[in-house]
Amino acid sequence: MAKTPVIAIVDDDEGVRASLASLVRSLGYEADAYESGLDFLRHAPGDDPACMITDVQMPVITGDELQAQLIAAGRRFPIIFMTAFPSESVRQRVMAAGAHCYLGKPSSGDEIIRCLEEALAGHAP
Repeated sequence: MAKTPVIAIVDDDEGVRASLASLVRSLGYEADAYESGLDFLRHAPGDDPACMITDVQMPVITGDELQAQLIAAGRRFPIIFMTAFPSESVRQRVMAAGAHCYLGKPSSGDEIIRCLEEALAGHAP
């Protein structure tokens, strides 16, 4: 029996975390929500998620710093970045490092679903 994909949601905004988790669950996936990159690094289960949706602008560890730490640790899985403050330099950096999507906030549910389904289609656990 196939394991339900787990989507990690990392965002310091509780409302965004809750709405993304609801969207992810409505698609039939499991959602694990974390309030920061540090929270994910400290409390995520040993198995990597099938995909991560993360904010860029967060205190302590930004989304792109989280991506760099995961890559340095040999942890590679699709990451979808979302930000209310899009920057071409950050977009180029995270995409060059292997990010799957870079979306502005707010993004439509359809846009998030498209990125998530593409990410999962290209990633076998």
